[in-house]
Amino acid sequence: ATEGKEEASAAENNPSRVPQGKPGERSSVLYSAGQFFFEYLVVVSLKKMSDGRYEPKITYQFPKRENLLKGQKEEEERLLQAIPLFCFPDGNNWAPVTEFTSETFSFVLTNVDGSRKIGYCRRLLPSGRGVRLPEVFCIISCLGCFGLFSKILDEVEKRRQISMAVIYPFMQGLRESPFPAPGKTVTIKSFIPESGTELIELTRPVDAHLEHVEFQALLQRLSPHLILHIFASAVLERRLIFLAEELSVLSQCIHAVAALLYPFTWAHTYIPVVPECLLDTVCCPTPFMVGIQMRHLERVLDQPMEEALIVDLCEGKILRAVGDEEEILPIKLQNEMLTSLNRHNNNNNVHTSEQVNALVSEAFVQFFVRMVGHYASHIKWSKNSSGTFQERAFCKAIASKTNRKFVKKFVKTNMFSLFIEEAEKSRIPQEGK
Repeated sequence: ATEGKEEASAAENNPSRVPQGKPGERSSVLYSAGQFFFEYLVVVSLKKMSDGRYEPKITYQFPKRENLLKGQKEEEERLLQAIPLFCFPDGNNWAPVTEFTSETFSFVLTNVDGSRKIGYCRRLLPSGRGVRLPEVFCIISCLGCFGLFSKILDEVEKRRQISMAVIYPFMQGLRESPFPAPGKTVTIKSFIPESGTELIELTRPVDAHLEHVEFQALLQRLSPHLILHIFASAVLERRLIFLAEELSVLSQCIHAVAALLYPFTWAHTYIPVVPECLLDTVCCPTPFMVGIQMRHLERVLDQPMEEALIVDLCEGKILRAVGDEEEILPIKLQNEMLTSLNRHNNNNNVHTSEQVNALVSEAFVQFFVRMVGHYASHIKWSKNSSGTFQERAFCKAIASKTNRKFVKKFVKTNMFSLFIEEAEKSRIPQEGK
């Protein structure tokens, strides 16, 4: 039961134009402007159980959904059961504290029908005196835009320090506003007692496929050399385990690794922060990309595991590898990508995070363009405009032997198949033909 409804996936990195497989097989996160910003805001608090341990429970849900059909009600209940686990993935060993640095992280839930929802979380200590327990404000949305939701959570946190009551009008205003198109801004009016009406501007980045990404997080923790080893493993859809203590580090770094695969999509189990009760996910024989808190390292290493790449994000090193990571990518292209990543690293203090995102993304997109960019000319179209991909001719067209060796492996991956399946369906009829 480690997959299924709690299986998370990299949907937030898919702009709507990225292939998603057959309709109904897996629907992507929709990026259409104009839809609701979010489905729910929930507050998850820690409740003390009779054995003295704390269990996360939803203590508030906005809006309350009335008149749901039976199927919708079951799906909502399933969703609401899973949320607390992901808001407090670090288990039940909490104790009241007087100080706590708030943290921001996110998770993804996959519904039974394959559609996905993202949980944007801010874990904070409510204002007050004496010892208190942290609580999590979690916004559930099917829209992927981390920067935008971080800003919304800043507003929620600011209001939480005044009173819960001033959060709701703000969220209601947000719910009534349409989600902006890329590059556009939406303005939310918000009233706060004492300080009056505020206007909050929320802007979406121009480049939709980088909305959920912070490549800087990866570059700060791992050398370009290691990033390429991780990329090589991800491209061949292997098992990847990332370790760090902070939830924000895990979720940022894993979203960044998944985004390196653009315009392809990680189509397997993807859980940026694995709740303690789902740690046996690492025993899966299928591909996965998961984040695990460092405190669980011993337990993870004790599990009966197939070959996996285990990355320590705290020390910036690989703890366990298959051993051939160096040889997966063609050496010439690998060196070009290294040069490109090192250049961004040296200029780290000069670039804004948007610039770093664009530069890093470009280096990896170029890799795919050079490797498989000729795919379109190897789709044979029939009269009724359905296409058939000519795999053999496509591979034979690659002059370099090392490049061909890599591509022959890559064409066997799920992400390439999904991409091609979509391409075979998406011919745009040309004028006069």
